[in-house]
Amino acid sequence: MFKTVKILFTSIILAMLACGCASKDSKVHLQFSSWGSKSEIDILKPMLAEFEKENTDIKIDFMHIPQNYFQKLHLLFASNTSPDVVFLNNHYLPVYVNAGKLEDLTNYNLIDQNFYPKAVEAMSRNGKIYAVPRDISNLVLFYNKDIFDKNHLPYPNANTTFNDFLILARATTDHEKGIFGISFEEDPLFYLPYLMSEGGGLLSNDGQTEILNTTESQNGLNFYADLRNKYHVAPRQSESASATMAQMFLQGKLAMHLSGRWLVPKYRESADFDWDVAPFPKGTKGSIVPLDASGWAISKASKHKEEAARLIKYLSSKENLEKFALSGLIVPAREDAAKSKSFLDGKHPYNAQIFLEAAKTSKPTPVCVNYNEILDRTKQKLEKKFNSSL
Repeated sequence: MFKTVKILFTSIILAMLACGCASKDSKVHLQFSSWGSKSEIDILKPMLAEFEKENTDIKIDFMHIPQNYFQKLHLLFASNTSPDVVFLNNHYLPVYVNAGKLEDLTNYNLIDQNFYPKAVEAMSRNGKIYAVPRDISNLVLFYNKDIFDKNHLPYPNANTTFNDFLILARATTDHEKGIFGISFEEDPLFYLPYLMSEGGGLLSNDGQTEILNTTESQNGLNFYADLRNKYHVAPRQSESASATMAQMFLQGKLAMHLSGRWLVPKYRESADFDWDVAPFPKGTKGSIVPLDASGWAISKASKHKEEAARLIKYLSSKENLEKFALSGLIVPAREDAAKSKSFLDGKHPYNAQIFLEAAKTSKPTPVCVNYNEILDRTKQKLEKKFNSSL
């Protein structure tokens, strides 16, 4: 994959090379890359400044890459200018592990009993830990309480089955007002729960075999497609136009929206109606959603691995993960941070505990080196299925 990267980000390379030059103040210059919105970076930068105060021998050279992050990261690794500490997710982890670009962190004592085992599993390969998780990412049902109350309907809950879910979606759909019962997105992330809850998925648990064509996967896939094409309780592309599902939810045009914790800050800020979250409904195998994770890794080529480990240890502490959680942005990968007031703070969503309950029944997304290619191919394959009117 690294050899195929053709776009040259000259300014980035020069910046990284400059960071690697000898420092007159004799401090170790630790290069650190991350993506993130302005609000996320506003949380991170004070942490880095505090780390420098506590570790006077280290200077952090922070590289914020808000767009095309992995494309640019590929180039940095290929040109041997990779950062010492790299923020990444479990989807791309196999790519860098397979290429020999990441340090094995198994014996660095960066993981303690407070980390969710599934989060650590997501950031591991072949029994070795390659990144320390910051957060876990799973999907829940955001729902508009006002729509449910107006229709005198019970809210979705932990006992809601696929059939119950369909009944609620049909009861909250009002085509005349442009209101739909449930969101619909063609990215695999958003239909994987339907497949997994029927015992299927895209890849086998070991990530070696594609299983989309199995009976279990097709059962979940057909139910999902029918929400739009047969029952018309989810918007077609022409009905959502250029609006995202999040925008439709905020406009009061979706009774339920399947998505993740990353939308909480936006919904807290912009929603002018009452809302909360509920578990994904139960299929024949239960309520199972994919669990993904993001975290911090160390470049194999880093000359400052001890200092890099110090930074990761600091960032992944209970106190700092609570700071990330306070904004509503993430579900902390540490249980002690996730069960703190910073996460369960009584603000919207009132049932924040649902994210933690979903983690218990979730399944780490099976991935492989060419996982992103499989995703792209699957999107193209299912485009017609998702957009056929019955």
